[in-house]
Amino acid sequence: MSDTTANPLETPVARAAQERAERLKAEATPLDSASLDLLFREARSHNGWQERPVSDALLKELYEIIRWGSTSMNCCPARFVFVRSKTGKERLLSALAPANIDKVLAAPVTVIIAYDLKFHSYMPQLFPHRDVTPIFENDPEFTQTTAFRNGTLQGAYLMLAARSMGLDCGPISGFDNDTLDTEFFANTSIKSNFLCSLGYGDTQKVFQRLPRLDFSTACELT
Repeated sequence: MSDTTANPLETPVARAAQERAERLKAEATPLDSASLDLLFREARSHNGWQERPVSDALLKELYEIIRWGSTSMNCCPARFVFVRSKTGKERLLSALAPANIDKVLAAPVTVIIAYDLKFHSYMPQLFPHRDVTPIFENDPEFTQTTAFRNGTLQGAYLMLAARSMGLDCGPISGFDNDTLDTEFFANTSIKSNFLCSLGYGDTQKVFQRLPRLDFSTACELT
């Protein structure tokens, strides 16, 4: 007699997930135009900040949103260090390009978006239905690519989630990764990717909107 539960799409857990997905599709509505403006069309990278704090509770709520974003094999390699204190910011300064120092000092929070090259140690918890740990243990290059790609993706989730919660973002790539990693991640398997300041932006310090590529330049239909 065949075992009908051998199909992973027919297990009770999978069936429950399918029902939740059906309810979401039936009940949720696409974002309206104003929401799309907030996230994309009118969203700006901020260079100046209001003197308004960002609470620990709000940062925890932010993570509770972004942790549900998709990653390959649910690997979740991103690690986030929310730098808020004067001491923490001073630790960042030696890694920053000079033009970014004042921005970071003024921001309520600057997040180090990093990735863990040992993310696969959590795979038994995150991907329990299949043992994929050896795939990563035996292929360091694939592990690096997977960690960097998916950690970057999770950093983008952070920015979009922050905007959806009313926060502004100031992403930063002008810093030295090796210096920052020595300061924050020495003797660990964690590597920095990019920085992003969070808070409530000072709109008087926003520059003009720069152009973007049009569909015919950036896209192809085939």
